[in-house]
Amino acid sequence: MTDHNQPETAGPDEWRVYRGTGEAGRPPLPEPPPWRTFTGGAHHAGPVPERGARYVFRDEAHLDIVNAAIHLRRPLLVTGPPGTGKSTLAYAVARELGLGPVLHWPVNSRSTLQSALYHFDAIGRLQERGLPHTAGPDDTPDAAIGRFVRLGPLGTALVPSPRPRMLLVDELDKGDLDLAGDLLTVFEDGWFDIPELARIADSVPVVRVRTSDSGGFATVEDGTVQCSQFPVVVITSNGEQDFPPAFLRRCIPLELPRPDGDQLREIVRAHLPDSDLAEIERLIAEFLRLRDTQDLATDQILNAVHLRTGGVDLNERELLNAILHPLNGTG
Repeated sequence: MTDHNQPETAGPDEWRVYRGTGEAGRPPLPEPPPWRTFTGGAHHAGPVPERGARYVFRDEAHLDIVNAAIHLRRPLLVTGPPGTGKSTLAYAVARELGLGPVLHWPVNSRSTLQSALYHFDAIGRLQERGLPHTAGPDDTPDAAIGRFVRLGPLGTALVPSPRPRMLLVDELDKGDLDLAGDLLTVFEDGWFDIPELARIADSVPVVRVRTSDSGGFATVEDGTVQCSQFPVVVITSNGEQDFPPAFLRRCIPLELPRPDGDQLREIVRAHLPDSDLAEIERLIAEFLRLRDTQDLATDQILNAVHLRTGGVDLNERELLNAILHPLNGTG
């Protein structure tokens, strides 16, 4: 007996937009998943938080921990295995609280506190100062210095605003051992100096600089950026290093476990509300079976469900294995 509620399985010629024939053309492209939708041209960097999506917590106590960090204006330190949605939490909070585009600082071994605060293009500044200055009296060389200053994600988060911004410090454990300690003063004080602007503050007290927002600008007075609302800060870590006690004392910790079957079903409903859970129950079961012996991320089951909902036949083992591939290189 046929279940007419199940998505029809598309044949290879139906769902393949690239067919490997070498023939040039412009076939219509499929719509991307909600979490891979972008908005070029807006003051936005990165994927747009999917419309209608919510963050699904396994334990309601975790929701209270997030709220405690917001109330206390303390960084939320989110730990857990890869793929548990640590970064996604920041986008969900920003969307629900109306905090604007997420300011994303992806940390690596070369990251420094200054790069997160601001960048000064010293070479461009020197090159300009070597050119004849022919502008009007109100456009002095010092007044033009703002063109060479760009605030980083942390610096932009500290720009005065009527509502706090969301700052995502992603994978802080990948940074230098001293980086967490370097953040302490800024997190405590909520301000920082830009020496290049402070040196000319007597003659040019107000400078307009660029921010991390696409096309964004901010005004810096007397070379100091001082927040009026401390940002909502989400720091993620995969546990690759231990942070100093002084840093941990200033954070609210949240450890996210791997989602169980019920949580996975809720996540699918939140991200793909049109999917038939009875049809994709096999995919969830397969995902859980594979995850018992290897590392998998939650977005991998979402990828599988999105394809299956679109009519792609995932009974082909090689295709399914490519989607649910192990993150630790074993299988």
